[in-house]
Amino acid sequence: MSAASPVEVEPTSKPDEITFLATPWVTIVWNDPVNLMSYVTFVFQKYFGYDKTKAEKLMMEVHEDGKSVVSTGSREEMERDVQAMHEYGLWATMDKSE
Repeated sequence: MSAASPVEVEPTSKPDEITFLATPWVTIVWNDPVNLMSYVTFVFQKYFGYDKTKAEKLMMEVHEDGKSVVSTGSREEMERDVQAMHEYGLWATMDKSE
């Protein structure tokens, strides 16, 4: 009888793929000339459940900086958040977090 020789097994994923999967995504809301600041604050409170202070802080980032990261999570969650922001009439996109 012969002994079995060791077999090399390819890893199932590359390190870059693992990092890619672990990288969270973000939803970015952009400033626009249409929506009132009070409405943007309302949307952040209603959809995300943020308290008034946090919602106002994020709204001021949108107003003063032109954009604000309003949520972080998986790609699917951010796709859902972007869609919801569009349904509220806000301009939103998603991107990979750095």
